[in-house]
Amino acid sequence: MKPIAKRFIKRNDGFVCEHCGKNVLPTHHGSPRNHCPFCLWGKHLDINPGDRLSQCQGLLKPIGALSDSRKEYVIVYRCIGCGERKKSRVILHDENQNDDFNLILELSKNPISEE
Repeated sequence: MKPIAKRFIKRNDGFVCEHCGKNVLPTHHGSPRNHCPFCLWGKHLDINPGDRLSQCQGLLKPIGALSDSRKEYVIVYRCIGCGERKKSRVILHDENQNDDFNLILELSKNPISEE
C-alpha cells in the first residue's frame, strides 16, 4: 500500500496566544505563523501543517532552538498535552511582528538532538 503524502495547507491567521494572552498578527509576507512571537508558545492544532486535524489541542512548550542553514532557526516544542515533539520555523524578518530573538537565543542554549 502506498503511503499517503503529507499535504501542506497554508494558513496565515492571527490569533490570541493561549499562553501569554497577546494578540498575534498574521505575517506580512504570508508565511504561516503557528506560534506566538512574544513568548514563542504554540498550540498543537495540526497533524500535517495547516490541516487543523489534531485531536490533542494542547499547548506547545518551546524547549529549544536549532540553527538550520535553510530556515535560520527552528523552535523545538514538546506538547504539554500528549508529549509529541514538533518544530516550527522562526520568523525574524516580518513587517508585522518578529519572533523575540532574545528568547530564541536563550532556547538555543538548551541541548536538543535533531531527532
